[in-house]
Amino acid sequence: MKPKKNPNADIGRNSSLYFMIGLTSVLFVTWQSFEVKTYEKETQLTEVAQLTDDLKEDVPITEIIRTTPPPPPPAAPDVIEIVEDVEDIEETLIESTESSQEVFIEDAIVKIDDVEVGEVEEEEIVPFAIIENVPVFPGCEVYETEKERKACFNQMVLEHVKKTFRYPQAALEMRISGKVFVQFEIDSNGRVGNIQRRGPDRLLEKEAERIIAALPKVKPGVQRGKPVKVRYAIPISFTIQ
Repeated sequence: MKPKKNPNADIGRNSSLYFMIGLTSVLFVTWQSFEVKTYEKETQLTEVAQLTDDLKEDVPITEIIRTTPPPPPPAAPDVIEIVEDVEDIEETLIESTESSQEVFIEDAIVKIDDVEVGEVEEEEIVPFAIIENVPVFPGCEVYETEKERKACFNQMVLEHVKKTFRYPQAALEMRISGKVFVQFEIDSNGRVGNIQRRGPDRLLEKEAERIIAALPKVKPGVQRGKPVKVRYAIPISFTIQ
């Protein structure tokens, strides 16, 4: 290792001072650069319109078509002849149909004997629970008492529901279940009609109506010796197991 030229000289003696001065100068210059404000200069736009002195335009050649004027209208004759009507036209007189205060209208007298009164018989509807002679379902003719025929009718309707029952596929996929209350009438001919249903969903109500509409024709119920309509109600449960 070579010895120093001047071993008594201390080069790094004031290095920290010089470093602080340099750092301060750099910070000062940076701060001043942030404080400098600049303004945008307004630019002026000048529009230059170029005009040409020589404007050449081709004028189309037009041809004047001369037409002959129309003939003058015929002049009126100097003497006007009066022609008499050959046929006489008869005017049709239209009489007024409006009545006035002077017109007297006779009162129409209607005798009671001339009026025919027709009796309109309303078909009686009797509930199934209080009917004198209940409707007889096919197969229940063997029973003699009304209590046995009523129980047979209820049992046959339940068996018909179980046999005809078909769960709607759409309701099965959507997991729709519940109880549908159905009310219908058995008319004087033994046919099912006026089916009313109420349930949790339209799909179940439609299936319950289909089941009841498929009931067979029965022997109509009798009240006071006369066939009448019988109202019957039954609940149909749709359960997913």
